[in-house]
Amino acid sequence: MMARCPVKRRAALLLLACCLALLWSAGCKKGQVPSSEKPASGARQGRTLLIGLIPEQNIFRQMDRYEPLARYLSQKTGVRIELTVLPRYGNIIHNLVSSGMDGAFFGSFTYCLAHQRVGVEVLARPEGLDGRSTYRGMILVRKDSGIRSSADLRGRRFAFVDKATTAGYLLPLVYFREHQIDVRTFFHETYFAGTHEDVISDVLNRKADAGAAKNTVFARLAAADPRVSRELAVLAVSPDVPENCLAVRKGLDEDLKKAVTEVLLSMQGDAEGQLVLKAFGANRFIKTVDADYRAVYDYARAAGIDLATYDYLSD
Repeated sequence: MMARCPVKRRAALLLLACCLALLWSAGCKKGQVPSSEKPASGARQGRTLLIGLIPEQNIFRQMDRYEPLARYLSQKTGVRIELTVLPRYGNIIHNLVSSGMDGAFFGSFTYCLAHQRVGVEVLARPEGLDGRSTYRGMILVRKDSGIRSSADLRGRRFAFVDKATTAGYLLPLVYFREHQIDVRTFFHETYFAGTHEDVISDVLNRKADAGAAKNTVFARLAAADPRVSRELAVLAVSPDVPENCLAVRKGLDEDLKKAVTEVLLSMQGDAEGQLVLKAFGANRFIKTVDADYRAVYDYARAAGIDLATYDYLSD
């Protein structure tokens, strides 16, 4: 009999463990799962936020950059974040109104337009790995093009990005005004390439003689292809303006705005958040307000653009 006691004790312990496991499982089914994540509040439970992305670069690279961030925000806030890449910059404002979008990562000019037209509220923007949270527009030419000044652009082919971009449209408009250039008669041809990446590629590959694009996109392409910095030169630059920001529609639930903002602003303090930031190409996100866009509003006025009436969809 004594030899069988340890066996009985093991059996009893096994039975007790099974019972505890069943009790724990039952608790799980009632929503009592132990978790390191805070459960979503009542206002956020089951919610989905549709966030638009401007066509800054190739659609696949754009999604590759933003999807890890969207997954992280979904995990930390308990709100499903869905992304959609829009075919052109100006469509963000249309989609906010007509397609149920809750917000977007806006370029500086599209944010100013959307704030003026439909009252979007800016939340945060990234600080790059170089410590900067701003970018510049650039007018680019090939080094072997013979273009050294604005006068050398006469009779050439010029590539813009879109009528709703700072770097890809406002910069050259102000530059041309300052040099008394009438775009309608000065150039052989002008066109809209659609993305900063396409403008840079077109100038590099001689499809355009000159073009306007964003310096941060230029830097990313140059890191991947040495030809970009080796063969292209900068003819002019714009003032610094805020990097692409996350802004949300007017009237979005305050709890949702607060939750998303808090997660973005605290990512650098979380190991997983640090990995997501590195993949995104940022050190952190910083709080952003409308006053940060004063330079863009001033630049629009210098270009002769009234944001309240500006036709940003017509080419």
